Amino acid sequence: MTADIRVGALLWPQTDSWPAVRDAAERADRVGLDSLWTWDHLNAIVGPWEGPILEGWTTLSALATVTVRPTLGLMVGANTFRNPGLTAKLATTLDHVSEGRAILGIGGAWFEREHQAFGFETWGSGFGERLDRLDEAVMLLRRLLDGERIADHRGRFYALRDALCEPRPVQPHLPILIGGSGPQKTLRTTARYADAWNTGGSVEALRRKDATLRDRCAEIGRNPDEIERTVSDWFLIRDDAAEARRVLGRLAAANGDSLGADDTVYVGSPRKIADDLRPVVELGFRHIIVDAMAPYDAETIERLPEVRELLRQ
Repeated sequence: MTADIRVGALLWPQTDSWPAVRDAAERADRVGLDSLWTWDHLNAIVGPWEGPILEGWTTLSALATVTVRPTLGLMVGANTFRNPGLTAKLATTLDHVSEGRAILGIGGAWFEREHQAFGFETWGSGFGERLDRLDEAVMLLRRLLDGERIADHRGRFYALRDALCEPRPVQPHLPILIGGSGPQKTLRTTARYADAWNTGGSVEALRRKDATLRDRCAEIGRNPDEIERTVSDWFLIRDDAAEARRVLGRLAAANGDSLGADDTVYVGSPRKIADDLRPVVELGFRHIIVDAMAPYDAETIERLPEVRELLRQ
């Protein structure tokens, strides 16, 4: 094992309680978690769509003011919600507010209902078109974040004229994370432009996805190990694994979801979870992200650093 293991929490924003989100983030910061994330949705995506949900970029900027250590990002931003110029400005502003802790997480978007509800005319003809849109957007984002003045871009989806992102981000190279595992388009975009990649699933599924990403990197001559692998799944820490699974089931139900027998979950003591994660880490997924449902489980957040230290041994 290597010492570069990182752990983070994805705080589900399906709540009407900003204080609950804030308190969970402050706890995560206090115990030394490496990253904090939230969604980018305008309707609830688990349970009834009418449920409460907080907006992602605003939430991240607020979290930047109450934390000092963890990186901050969307898991992941809906590319179809915003022009890449606006997204570049949002990420840059978050980087300044957080003093250099922003990650630009982005994906192709999948929830048609919120596009219809709020009048976004970027849904397109299907998922393939949205992934083409993502590829063009990420190319432009990388150029804008790196300080390029784009004189005249006339692409399939975007037109930029004399576009410049000033001020520059605090970080010399603000990282872009792409979420998704589509073998033909998403992983090609990841290979071309991403600094980090997020996915989930069983060890066997992760192995297949990682092999595909390596193939896409080989096609363009990129070293695949330049791309940070992140994995997010359900976790619940208790010394008794059966009790951990019961608590996780209750949290899922409270959020309108259910814990299925085939779901990839990590439950039990920090040692058990670390042992279960070792095959994942050995594949190269060294950034472990916990899906944290409201009301955010304090014991899991507080004991995640134990998992990290066991994996570093």
